[in-house]
Amino acid sequence: MIDRQPHDHSATGVAAADVEEPSAVSLQPPGPPRLLGWARENLFGSVPNTVMTLLALALLWEVVPPFLSWALVHAQWGGDGAACRQAEGACWALVGERHRLMLFGVYPYDQHWRPLLATAILVTLLATSAVRAFWRPWLLWAWLAGFAVIALLMWGGVLGMPYVETDMWGGLPLTLALAVLGIALAFPLSIVLALGRRSELPVIRAFSVAYIELVRGIPLVSVLFMASVMFPLFLPEGVTIDKLLRALVGMVLFTAAYLAEAVRGGLQAVPRGQEEAADALGLSYWRKMRLIVLPQALRLVIPPIVNQFISCFKDTSLVTIVGLYDLLAATKAALADPEWRPFFVEGYVAAALVYWSFCFFMSRYSQWLEHQLATGQKR
Repeated sequence: MIDRQPHDHSATGVAAADVEEPSAVSLQPPGPPRLLGWARENLFGSVPNTVMTLLALALLWEVVPPFLSWALVHAQWGGDGAACRQAEGACWALVGERHRLMLFGVYPYDQHWRPLLATAILVTLLATSAVRAFWRPWLLWAWLAGFAVIALLMWGGVLGMPYVETDMWGGLPLTLALAVLGIALAFPLSIVLALGRRSELPVIRAFSVAYIELVRGIPLVSVLFMASVMFPLFLPEGVTIDKLLRALVGMVLFTAAYLAEAVRGGLQAVPRGQEEAADALGLSYWRKMRLIVLPQALRLVIPPIVNQFISCFKDTSLVTIVGLYDLLAATKAALADPEWRPFFVEGYVAAALVYWSFCFFMSRYSQWLEHQLATGQKR
């Protein structure tokens, strides 16, 4: 007879749970460190990879040490132009002496605290908006209040602050204001254009297609030039429009056309069944788009949308055509002094670092946001 009783391991003092099977991993010989294994697989896995890796290392050896020597080791961090001419490295004293002009342009010198405070408010609003926990209705009111305070600070004319015309605005505050307002106004317009291009009404569809294709076929320089030179010719005599407003409108109309194509790509990627299910539920067209279609479409096209945001931020440097001093133009004005003119490289490097900081933040934030919003689609 076969004994079906469970075996008693108490005599041996070994519990069944303590009996471990030898794993396949433990039988393998210890491999190389993770970093060494990655380098061998990706950098030296084949003869072409090895050759390219060695060439890249040689190029870095030729470029990085001299650059660090110029930028840090032998750099001049203080003093005047005469001290910089005697130095062997970069003249970062330029930034220390001319940073106000680079950051705030020709804004009145004794009133620089106003654009500084306006920039701090705008950066705070941007940082707050980047946190998903703050995506509440009150955030919209915070933006409206923030822009009201920024406008009050920049224009002045009240509370003892002298009035400053927009012609004297410049530097980083102007760049940020144009970029943020341009993006904020162009984005809803782009959604309307994208929906219009897919509309079943021939007139709306034809207008949307004509607008998008026309604007996308014209460079931004031409749009700003027409806004600055051509548009005032059609106004009645004695009627003028502020050049800052003209530049902002030109950037909004230009950016909206490019964003509309990105949004349209997201709309086409949404399965047709989503719209059919919304129609079956009896939702109206706008509720269907707002609650079902657009959230899915915009989530799918976050990278191209943010890419256009970055392009809009950098395109603010073209507003010099209408006579505004953005960050790049203000840097150029700071280098007009003959004492600092030979050190234009350091000035443009400092401006490039500011542009890169904001663009890098937008790029990394888009990757994080894409990862957060795609949580339900992870496999």
